Amino acid sequence: MQNQRTPDLIKLYIKSCAIGFAAAAVFVGLLLTFDVVGLRGLVAGSSAGIVAVVMMWVFNGIVFAGVQFGIAIMAMSEDDDDDDEGGTRSPVTLAEPIPVRSTDHRG
Repeated sequence: MQNQRTPDLIKLYIKSCAIGFAAAAVFVGLLLTFDVVGLRGLVAGSSAGIVAVVMMWVFNGIVFAGVQFGIAIMAMSEDDDDDDEGGTRSPVTLAEPIPVRSTDHRG
């Protein structure tokens, strides 16, 4: 079997997912700690409270991981040169107006 190396982009994605899900765990923990809109009471008073907490963590983790990955990808861009004066597009020539005659058909 060949020794396969994990591509750098996959490593970046896995790292971003781990950071995103860790941030989501902190976020959900803070929501429950500060009892935002009575959430802690709802979770503690329900028989499916643990399911609700896991769902909040997973769904927020998906969002936070996506944001983290987007930030990481955008940070990889190369810096533009400061001496650029714009693109190489040729200037747009404006059309000349053409006079149009109108006939009145309202007899």
